[in-house]
Amino acid sequence: MMHNSSDDFANETPDSEKLNLGTQLAFGAGDMGAAITANIGIFYTAYFLTDVAGLNPSLAGWVLLVGKIWDAINDPIVGVLSDRTQSRWGRRLPWMLYGAIPFGITFFLQWIVPNFAGINTENQWGLFWYYVIVSILFNAFYTVINLPYTALTPELTLDYDERTKLNSFRFGFSIGGSIVSVIIVAIIAAMFPNDRVRQFLIVGLVCAVISILPIYWCIWGVRDRVLAVASRHPEIEEAVTLPIWEQLKIVWRNRPFLYVIGIYLCSWLGVQLTAAIIPYFVVSWMRLPDSVTAQVILAVQGTALAMLYVWSAVSQRVGKRGVYFMGMGLWIIAQAGLFFLQPTQVTLMFVLAIMAGFGVSTAYLIPWSMLPDVIELDELKTGQRREGIYYSFVVLLQKVCLAIAVFLVLKSLDWAGYLKPIANNPPPVQPDAVLFAIKFAIGPLPTISLILGLILTYFYPITREVHAEILLKLRERKLNTKD
Repeated sequence: MMHNSSDDFANETPDSEKLNLGTQLAFGAGDMGAAITANIGIFYTAYFLTDVAGLNPSLAGWVLLVGKIWDAINDPIVGVLSDRTQSRWGRRLPWMLYGAIPFGITFFLQWIVPNFAGINTENQWGLFWYYVIVSILFNAFYTVINLPYTALTPELTLDYDERTKLNSFRFGFSIGGSIVSVIIVAIIAAMFPNDRVRQFLIVGLVCAVISILPIYWCIWGVRDRVLAVASRHPEIEEAVTLPIWEQLKIVWRNRPFLYVIGIYLCSWLGVQLTAAIIPYFVVSWMRLPDSVTAQVILAVQGTALAMLYVWSAVSQRVGKRGVYFMGMGLWIIAQAGLFFLQPTQVTLMFVLAIMAGFGVSTAYLIPWSMLPDVIELDELKTGQRREGIYYSFVVLLQKVCLAIAVFLVLKSLDWAGYLKPIANNPPPVQPDAVLFAIKFAIGPLPTISLILGLILTYFYPITREVHAEILLKLRERKLNTKD
């Protein structure tokens, strides 16, 4: 039974769940540094390892796979530990505070090309182990700052639509950071056109520095709001006491969460397969300078940024599922079209990139705004809030599945006979088998994944009305407990 006269309930008005602009901006800024480093990593790591550092594609694939698998392993560890953290700054912010500087340093170390031996074979293994170790360290610190950050969303507001708006700020900064990183790459490439080793070294240094600062803006900008919400909803900051294996069982029994995982994985498989292969597609298939890669990325990310706030507004009318269907429809057409694109159709390539941007923005926005709703359903069933374990599981599965997918793409290039470029020479003409592998990885594979995501979204059960009912039951439980 509800008691509307309760002071506690009176404080839980819709207005109290609204966030001011300063808090929204600070929260959004928290994802900028992670986005800058992730975007450079997604689009350029494989290309850097094979075409700049000189690693065999097979060894480069193992570097990415080992780093991401370790990254996935440390996600639930950090998630559980942050759920159990108790401090005067809350559960999440201390992790970000102490992890930011090591995060920047280890990112920079990834873009050094050391020379371990004069013999090529020995240098191959020296490079391999160097990049594996640095990748493990960087991915660990990336988790330390980014996973607690992502788990802040439900701790800032309980409002269904406000969370979508909050995530539009987050991904506005995220896509903005991605665009900034690509512009930095383009500027530095123009400054050192014939020295790609120096290009990436300077890119790593500049991006490392500008990735650290927004993290501290976020920490100081949201701290008061986090503490205010925690005082009004003390259950949010309550340490989780269930053993981790019990938590995992409950997570896997949460059916809507499984839908969110599937939607997220299908969306980001499309993003990351395309991102990993696009430099090879531009240079080897389209026969364009590698600087055009940055222009294609800007076309996608610029459109995604512009559409992010449009989709956020539209979702308040048609819901999250409706927005996802609209964006994905255009993206699927664009992704499938890349398979049939001919080297002379440069203008059409940019048209398809812009169309893809409409869908990429929904991949940023919708799955992450669904996840807090799933967490509250779990709270209704278990009586505990466990943002950390849920967010870490999403990221864990994402990293393992996508690392395996990118690893297999690189292995396919190696099996097909990929020819590594020689410094100061035009890119080699790749064998037909390599060109087909590149086209298959950028066309049919992402298209199938996006279609599967649409099917899962159709069956996703938590609508705005269902979420409102979940919140109502949680409030009733809290009031009855206080009585």
